Amino acid sequence: MPVGNPIYGTDAYGNPVDANGNPVQLDANGNPVVDGYGNDAYTWGRDTTQAEEKIIPIGSYAWNIDERFGNITPVDVDTLPNNFQNFNLTAGPTGQYNFLGNLGSPRLSRLFMDRKPYSNFIFADPFDYFYTPVNEFQFTNTLSPITNLSYHSCGNKQDGEDRLRAYFASNINKISGIGFKLDYLYGRGYYNNQATSLFNGSLYGYYLDDRYNMHAWISVNHMRMGENGGIENDDYITHPEDFTRSYGSRDIPTILSENWNRNEDQTYYLTHRYNLGFYKDIELPDSLRPVMPADSVLLKGLRDSLLTVYQKADTAYQHAVMDSLRNDFMAKQDNPQDFIPVTSFIHTLRIRNAKHTVYSYDTPDHYYADLFYGDPNNMSDRTRGYSIQNTLGIALREGFNKWAKAGLTAFASHEYRHYTMPDLNGGNKIIRSYSENNISVGGQLSKREGKTLHYDVTGEVTLLGEDVGQFDVEGRADLNFRLFKDTVQLAARAFVKNLNPSFYMRHYHSQFAWWDNDLNKEFRTRIEGTLSLKRTRTALTVGVENIKNYAYFATDKIAYNDEGGQFAGYSNRISVKQYGGSVQVFSARLNQNFKFGILHWDNEVAYQKTSNQDILPLPDLSAYSNLYIVFRIAKVLRVQLGGDVRYFTEYYAPDYAPIIQQFTVQSPETRMKLGNYPICNAYVNLFLKHCRFYVNVNHVNNGTGNKNAFLVPHYPINPMNIHFGLSWNFFN
Repeated sequence: MPVGNPIYGTDAYGNPVDANGNPVQLDANGNPVVDGYGNDAYTWGRDTTQAEEKIIPIGSYAWNIDERFGNITPVDVDTLPNNFQNFNLTAGPTGQYNFLGNLGSPRLSRLFMDRKPYSNFIFADPFDYFYTPVNEFQFTNTLSPITNLSYHSCGNKQDGEDRLRAYFASNINKISGIGFKLDYLYGRGYYNNQATSLFNGSLYGYYLDDRYNMHAWISVNHMRMGENGGIENDDYITHPEDFTRSYGSRDIPTILSENWNRNEDQTYYLTHRYNLGFYKDIELPDSLRPVMPADSVLLKGLRDSLLTVYQKADTAYQHAVMDSLRNDFMAKQDNPQDFIPVTSFIHTLRIRNAKHTVYSYDTPDHYYADLFYGDPNNMSDRTRGYSIQNTLGIALREGFNKWAKAGLTAFASHEYRHYTMPDLNGGNKIIRSYSENNISVGGQLSKREGKTLHYDVTGEVTLLGEDVGQFDVEGRADLNFRLFKDTVQLAARAFVKNLNPSFYMRHYHSQFAWWDNDLNKEFRTRIEGTLSLKRTRTALTVGVENIKNYAYFATDKIAYNDEGGQFAGYSNRISVKQYGGSVQVFSARLNQNFKFGILHWDNEVAYQKTSNQDILPLPDLSAYSNLYIVFRIAKVLRVQLGGDVRYFTEYYAPDYAPIIQQFTVQSPETRMKLGNYPICNAYVNLFLKHCRFYVNVNHVNNGTGNKNAFLVPHYPINPMNIHFGLSWNFFN
């Protein structure tokens, strides 16, 4: 770096900062372009107000926060050029999710270790492709206001899919900022009666001073989805030759019509803390220490009368004057300081308000086995739920002295939950209310600083309320070291949980589904480890989980007869079941990426084994492979050209129940296996400065092989189609 460069080091996110902690942008030669306030870093006495062109500083960093305490975890900004074509796929970036075929429809991971526990408002859970909880939301600090616009599309006005996203972030000053995200998708559906319309609006703000830290976040979701119950006959897909004419996807009849589900969800979140601590001088390297001016320069600061006295004085007096001038110069220099937090007082508030409505105006006879009240062709069942949770914590911070090698936090939490749903009183429909309170306490031991070892262990136990006796102890650690010119990371995660099943697994009332269950707590234990090698691009994860009292949704097929007493078909009965024994799941996942010049080959292979396929079905093998080349045109346009494939072995894939929007275990009477069908895509990604663009041909192998193009029983995936997408960043 050139002499006089004001760069002192990097902040917690790896960004260059000056001696006062202000962010600094560097040019290609490592010289600062602008300081933390957008001004030229080197003025050398020039009048910067006369600059002909304002330089817009470009740079940002992002982070997530944990929901309980608001602790910050740095994350990569979403500007990576590779594999942008997979961003908008409901099946996930590696195709690991089963879903109903249409954009934004409910989904469930085939990889058990990736599945999340049911929340207390389960109807939004299958929409995790679109629904973003606060711990996954990205907060951004930026040198200049930034706007990202992205658009994804395929198909036409009858069957196409469109998604428009806008993200804005701006700093108020260097310690606070605001931003928002708008996200809208509309999937018309390649098959009838399956349209999805999802909208999210999120607004956030943060303030990160030495003493006071705050994150605030508001998220509003509206999710509406048509339910078609799947196609009437799978042979339209698997054996099209059996029909006298060819059928397009829009010509294939579906089981349901005039059926919809609607979810509305609002979350209000605030976490803040006050830090007690002290300021500590930063030891500057010699290259950044202020240079003492020459004596002649220092003497220019004296008044003429004092300078005359100085010139006539003896040597001892002159030495004393110069010592005084030097001391005065050093006293005027700003010595950079760092704030060392010792104790933090934490408060977190989370309010969630949700509503789920089921509409059915044309229900086929015998489709459901039960009708508990009302007209089956005029259904509008609604359930509401809201929760208010307050958490108070006190943290002894890591690293405030040489003995504080870890941070220690104690906390207490109160949660109030309230639900309403239909009920019957003397045969008449009424609205019943349920209220639940919980008081819990817990603690956390963590080490986040340093480069070699990190860990955290968190435990919580419910002392009073509906979930009394529930506990959750979870720990994770990682060890990082060098080995034979490679960077190795050993990571481990484990938990022991004794959890009360979600409210809607215990209680649910509607015209076609009804239960009030007395369920035991699920006891779950898991241990999982990962070995990562940076140089060889290898990651191996092995884990095992044991579940006792496993609770799950199930579809039972109930036979019915025609008027002549002959078997005519099956009706559907949806219920919650609990297995009193233990279920074990073993999982091993290998990620291995290769690079040979411009040729890249990325792979993920997962092996799973469940001890009970009847209640927890999983494919033995699930794989993803992506082969592509990367090159540049005219040194500015980056091109990624390739193809990828998703595959899993046959298994009894979970069914889907439209009445509750949940995936269920198939009924033994009619269960069917899915799998052994690869899904192949071909694509090109283009990256130019702040713009990303892709064209992706999905399901290019449509109609080949065994034609078993289903991820969910009776819900075919979309036929071959062409997707394109665009993402553009705008600064200032």
